[in-house]
Amino acid sequence: MRQSKTILVLHLAGQYPLAGVAWQAIHYVMGLTKLGYDVYYIEDSGASPYDPRKQSIVVDPSYSVAFLRYMMERYGLGQKWAFWDLLNDTYYGLARERLQQLYGEADAIVNLCGATYFREEHFRCNIRILVETDPAYEQIKLAHGDTSTETLLNAHTHHFTYGENIGNLDCIVPTERLQWKHTRPPVVIDLWDCRITPAAKSFTSVATWQNAGKDIEFNGESYSWSKHVNFLRFNKLPKHTSQKLELAVGNMDQENEVSFLKNGWRLRNSYETSQDLDVYQDYIYRSRGEFTVAKDLYARTNCGWFSDRSACYLAAGKPVVTQSTGFEKFIPTGTGLFGFSTIDEAAGAFASINSDYKRHAQAARDIALEYFSAEKVLADLMREAGV
Repeated sequence: MRQSKTILVLHLAGQYPLAGVAWQAIHYVMGLTKLGYDVYYIEDSGASPYDPRKQSIVVDPSYSVAFLRYMMERYGLGQKWAFWDLLNDTYYGLARERLQQLYGEADAIVNLCGATYFREEHFRCNIRILVETDPAYEQIKLAHGDTSTETLLNAHTHHFTYGENIGNLDCIVPTERLQWKHTRPPVVIDLWDCRITPAAKSFTSVATWQNAGKDIEFNGESYSWSKHVNFLRFNKLPKHTSQKLELAVGNMDQENEVSFLKNGWRLRNSYETSQDLDVYQDYIYRSRGEFTVAKDLYARTNCGWFSDRSACYLAAGKPVVTQSTGFEKFIPTGTGLFGFSTIDEAAGAFASINSDYKRHAQAARDIALEYFSAEKVLADLMREAGV
C-alpha cells in the first residue's frame, strides 16, 4: 500500500537545458518531496530540445538527457525522471511502461509552465494542475477566442498563475470563463546559503535580451512578451547611480551592446552563468544583489508577476531591485526588496540598500523565508487543488 501521494511534475528543463530553467523545476520537485510527496519529474511533450552551446534547436537530445540526469542525480532522484525523444520514440530515465503506469497511479499532475499539451494518457490522472509562470498571455488569448488556448486550459482541473494581481480591479488582464488561483515562485530555502557579501561590487541579473513570437494586442494596445523593451527604457541608469550594474544576457544585438557598454553597464554572456546549477548559483552568490526589469506585458498589465530568479537572489541574502508589476501589494518592499517604475526610483533603491547593506541583505533572506518558502507556497497550492 502506498504511504504517500504521487505527484508528477511536467516541465521543460531538458527542452531548455539552462540553469535558470532547471532551478525552477528543482524547487517544485524538491519542495514537494520535502512535503512528503512521492515526486517524479517528467518531460514528455515531444518538443525538440534547444542546445545552448549551438544556440539552436537540435535533433540529438544527448546534451539535454545528460543535463537532466545530472540535475536529478544531484538531488538523489536519479531513478525518478523521464525524457521522451519523440523523433526516435526513445525514453530516457524511466521506461515507457513505467511512465504509462504512473499516469494511472498519480494523485496529481503539476504541469509547470503549461509545458505539456495533454494526450490521452495524461487524462488518466484526475487532478491536473496548471501552474502558469508567464501570466496575461494565455488569458488574453482565451478572451480572443483562441481555440488552442481553450483546449490547453480546459484540459486542466485547476489553474494557478504567478499573476498575483489578476482578477483585481487595477489589473487589466481578462479573467472570463476560468477561475484563476494565485501562487508565486517557490524556493527550497535549504538549497541556498545566505551569503551576505558587503564587498561584492555589482548588482546583476541573467536574462534573454529579446523573446520573439508572443507579442499580443488587447483593447487596442500592443504588448511585448520581452524584457528588452524595458531594459532599453533603463539603459542610462548607470549614469544616475554609483552602483555598478552587470547583465548576463543572451542574444543582444551589437548595436545595443555598444550602447549599453557606453552607458556604463557590464555585460556577460548568459550561457557562461547558466551552463549548470552550480555556476548559476555561484554567480548569484558573488553578486551584491539583483537589478532587473519585467517583460512589457507583465509591467503594463499590472498583473502582479514576480520572478523565480529574483526569489533565488532573495534566498541567497541578496537585495533585489525589480520593476513594478503590482507585486508590491502582496510582498513587502522598502527593505531588502524594492519595486521601481522610474530611473530615479531605481537609483534611490540602490542608495537605500548601500546605506545599510547588511540590514537589507538579511531582510532579503527573511522575505524569501516568509513569502517564497517552497514548504509554504506548495503546501498552499496542493491544498487549494484538493490533493
